[in-house]
Amino acid sequence: MKIEQIYTGCLAQGAYYIESNGEAAIIDPLREVDPYIQKAERNGVKIKYVFETHFHADFVSGHKDLAAKTGAQIVFGPTEAKLGFEAVVAKDGEKFEIGGVKVQVIHTPGHTMESSCYLLTNEEGKQEAIFTGDTLFIGDVGRPDLAQKVSEDLTQEKQAGHLYDSLRNKIMPLPDDLIVYPAHGAGSACGKNMSKETSDTLGNQKKTNYALQEMSKEEFVEKLINGLTPPPAYFPQNVMMNIQGYDSIDEVLKRGEQALSPNEFEAAANDTGAVMLDTRSPQVFAKGFVPNSINIGIDGSFAVWVGTMIPDVKQEILVIAEEGREEEVITRLARVGYDHAIGYLKGGFEGWEQSGKEVDAIESISADELADIKAKDSEVSILDVRKSSEFESEHVLGAVNDPLDYINENMDTLDKNQIYYVHCAGGYRSMVFASIMRARGFENMIDVNGGFKSIKESGKFELTEFVCPTTKL
Repeated sequence: MKIEQIYTGCLAQGAYYIESNGEAAIIDPLREVDPYIQKAERNGVKIKYVFETHFHADFVSGHKDLAAKTGAQIVFGPTEAKLGFEAVVAKDGEKFEIGGVKVQVIHTPGHTMESSCYLLTNEEGKQEAIFTGDTLFIGDVGRPDLAQKVSEDLTQEKQAGHLYDSLRNKIMPLPDDLIVYPAHGAGSACGKNMSKETSDTLGNQKKTNYALQEMSKEEFVEKLINGLTPPPAYFPQNVMMNIQGYDSIDEVLKRGEQALSPNEFEAAANDTGAVMLDTRSPQVFAKGFVPNSINIGIDGSFAVWVGTMIPDVKQEILVIAEEGREEEVITRLARVGYDHAIGYLKGGFEGWEQSGKEVDAIESISADELADIKAKDSEVSILDVRKSSEFESEHVLGAVNDPLDYINENMDTLDKNQIYYVHCAGGYRSMVFASIMRARGFENMIDVNGGFKSIKESGKFELTEFVCPTTKL
């Protein structure tokens, strides 16, 4: 028997490959399925099942494409949802054979109502591992506010109560030496307190995971829902794609991988209303970019910020990328349901610039330069676009918190004639913020290169902890 965790850092997501005696199964596959197929072919085995732990909200699973390409059966736990493709809706306790091993469905409602874990028994009949999806993470459990709303009564409090019961009645009685393999690790928006570790024994989790400690259901519910922030806008749209189906990844790539000359790119932007998405690094973008394009760097938390800044997954997108990375960008967009990339700028920004077309830029200054400006003008406007929790921990005295997450809600509080010095933690989010605001006519956004890290290291600013509610501009 072979178990392999296939971890994707940019999504903090774990898919799993199980193999035994010429057969294989994949649990929670990513959208691009060829690597799973190639792995099975190299090992001379047939993919028999695709197990889904639940209807994922943070990414579009590859279950539909993988089944179509291999003939594997898709398996979900108990659900009342009407699926847009053929699948086995398993009963609680139902078992599936993969070569000489067995996989048992354990229905664990709570994160979502259809959430299920898969208990693996090896060839010798020993219970060896459990694939917990978003029911149980390492150090945390799944948030209870992402469920498909099948009724108005399905509140996050009730979901949390279901999760309490599932953990204590279905998971905690299992053997301590079981290996827990969750669907996510630190960095995912599907939980609050996930560890950077991506597997552990159940016994150790019983000792260390706050959610598995002795407490009443009421205490559990309070702990679980306290501090939850709104999920990204694309989450419910991904859920529906995972339930109803989606275009083949091959079609998505074909549609997006159309190389457009600068003239064709400009015409497409004018004719379609597509978002021009520049995925280069923030400081490279700042020095020159296509006017009205926005910057979300491919080498940062790309999927999360695309999903937050572009709320409609059906929005058409025109890609500006480093040459050779166009397919990577289109693939990573598709992972989170953004299937409507309609082409990319041939030759990248350099091709645009060489064609003689208009370019734009965003001024970016160092923390030392900002300190000199502030010394001359104590009333200088500093925008801190980190999350409120980061701001509350420590910030520049006099800075105003305007989190990137709420850019649309807070935009009316800003003055187009005012100069703003914008920073985040390290420089990624501030350029997203500045580029979006510039595309909306705010031409006085100046980026602080290196963000709060550089500001603090400079030693030239008075810093303070947060002592009152967030100030509105």
